[in-house]
Amino acid sequence: MYAPRVFVSMLGTLVVFAIATYFLTNSLSTTLIETAICAVLLQIGYFIGVLYLVWKERKALDAARSEDKATIPIGEDTKVGGLPAPSLNRSEPFNP
Repeated sequence: MYAPRVFVSMLGTLVVFAIATYFLTNSLSTTLIETAICAVLLQIGYFIGVLYLVWKERKALDAARSEDKATIPIGEDTKVGGLPAPSLNRSEPFNP
């Protein structure tokens, strides 16, 4: 998840939510309170999404490490800068 894009999208969502809430309630104070609650819920969702991505990456890294230990003889030095060399040749695209 690219943070600036997420924040701009979140801001746009909050603006649309605030406009819709104002037209539904005709109350500025209710609109501000409900928009603040919506912002907190969006932040919680973003945080949970980032935690999930970190967990998923850690799980894949652990699986790759256990696979590398099973296939590589102990006497060989195949690490580059502390990283296993096979993980450097992944074909996944870089997504900034």
